Formats: sequence, structure tokens, C-alpha cells
Amino acid sequence: MEIYSTEEQQEEAIKGFLKEHGVSIFLGIAIGLGGLYGWKTYNQSQLESAEMASDAFNKVVQSTAEEGSDVLAQSEAFISAHEDSSYAVLAAFVAAKEAVDNNQLDVAAQKLQWAQENAATAELKAIATTRLARVQLAQQNFEAAMATLNAELPASYEANVAELKGDIYLAQGDKDNARTHYQNAADKGGLEGNPLLQVKLDDLAAPTQA
Repeated sequence: MEIYSTEEQQEEAIKGFLKEHGVSIFLGIAIGLGGLYGWKTYNQSQLESAEMASDAFNKVVQSTAEEGSDVLAQSEAFISAHEDSSYAVLAAFVAAKEAVDNNQLDVAAQKLQWAQENAATAELKAIATTRLARVQLAQQNFEAAMATLNAELPASYEANVAELKGDIYLAQGDKDNARTHYQNAADKGGLEGNPLLQVKLDDLAAPTQA
């Protein structure tokens, strides 16, 4: 690096540098400031969109407690308007529950499959997957339910999946496989907070020899 011995030499060097590179520097500063402003504007826009989606979703949830409210229509409208929002998957859950309550299992399965495909997190995908399998079980679509549960899910859902598979086998009259999967669910911690699993195991307990 060149060392300048006098202030005059340093000043001339600075002038020469600015003359050669000044336009690029100021342009870079302008672009940088513009980018910062644009980023802040983008963040503000995202925040406002999230708040709007949150308010709209709360109205959908509130509609479930209002007599005569068309929850399915409101959920569908919300999903169409906020398809890219994380709330859209939650709205699909609301719609699916409403459909199940009205014995519209095909509609429920459709909503849950959409939620499964569009879930932004592994947790939401797991919820959609297990609920979809329950609906398919209710439809007696056993093969589809089992295929749904073969998806890769978080380890925390292993007990839930094993119990659901037990339910599927039991619905088909396969008590041996049902018992095996119920026990598997119990071994994975499925009995915690779930006394029904113990009831299922007891009902299928192998008879003891006299």
C-alpha cells in the first residue's frame, strides 16, 4: 500500500479516487438505502397481511359457534383469499371438522388432503395426516388409510400412528395385528393421557390358560 508523506498528497489521492469511483460509490449508497427502504416496506406489508389473515381466521373460528352459519363456505372463502398464509391450513382443519360433524366425509378428506400437501411445518402435516387417516377409516377405505399413515412423520407421532393402524386392523377383523399395533403404541408412550388405548388392549388380551 502506498504511504503518503504529506496532507496535500493524501488530499490529492482522495480527490483522484472520488473522481474515478465517486459515481459508483454514491450509486451504491443510493441503491443500498433504496433496498433498505424497500425491505422495511416489504416487512410492513407482510405484517399487515398476517394481521388481516389472523382477523379473518378468527371470524371463521367464531362462525363455528354461530347457529345457522355456513362454516364450510366461510372456510373455503378464507382459503381462497389467504391460500399462501399459514392460517389457510388451520382453516382447512376447521372445514374438515365441520364436514365430519355433518357426515360429509368426502369433503373432510379433501380438506385434510389439501392441508397435508400445503402444511408449512412437520407438525401441521402430521396433524393433517393422522386426521385424514381417521376419516378414511370412517369411510372404510382401509387401504388408503394405511397408505396415508405410511408417510414420514415426527417421532412424537409414532404412538398415535401405531394406535391408528391398530384401529384399521381391528375394523377389518384382524385382531392379532390390531393387538400388536396397540401394544406397539403403548410401548412408545401411547398410554400417557390416553386410557382408551388400555381399554383396547384389555379387550384384545389373549385368553389365559386355566
